[in-house]
Amino acid sequence: MAVRVHLTRAGAIDELFATFDGWLKGKGYLAMSGQIIDASVIAAPPQRNTDAEKATLREDKILDAMAAKPKKLAQRDSDARWTLKRAKARPAKADGTKAKVEIAVPMFGYKTHVSIDREHGFFRRFTVTSAATDDGAQLANVLDPANTASDVWADTAYRSITNEAHLANHGRRSKLHCQRQPGNDLTPSQRNANRVRFKVRSTVETVFAGQKHCVGLFGT
Repeated sequence: MAVRVHLTRAGAIDELFATFDGWLKGKGYLAMSGQIIDASVIAAPPQRNTDAEKATLREDKILDAMAAKPKKLAQRDSDARWTLKRAKARPAKADGTKAKVEIAVPMFGYKTHVSIDREHGFFRRFTVTSAATDDGAQLANVLDPANTASDVWADTAYRSITNEAHLANHGRRSKLHCQRQPGNDLTPSQRNANRVRFKVRSTVETVFAGQKHCVGLFGT
């Protein structure tokens, strides 16, 4: 069984994280400037499951057929899932110009959801799910109640009536990106608001880059 499973079941990860957060506060790194919430996919090795095993996983059940073979079960990742990560590309046209198009890249693994404080960029709350989990559904789980400023930044994936109500009910001021409605463009004021918010929100990308490139975070 993977080390992460043992740590999670023992509650050690949350305890270690709380200890680290307490150490940060003791050093004066207080969360007093609002928080930025985002999520990123952490790749894991794709699994070679049979069609029957895939059907079992889609139902979020343990691989009962493998239970009698603990060594084989330990090699299988029953928590990671496939998702489509959307990105923008500029393929060249026949005339040499480049067009901006959106592509969907299949990825297998997990998703780390975090809240960082705006001033220092440290993790304050986090949760980990399968890669297929909706980003916006995790806002309430990573919202940091200890951040003394009310502003909360996040991209359009978090914009929903439920999340807006949750922020308002907890005394938070929404800085979530404005979302274009089907068939309508953003108004000039909405586009300007998104540009201003992006300058703040983009800070979290540096944190994710540190996780993946400096720390080498990888799903196992």
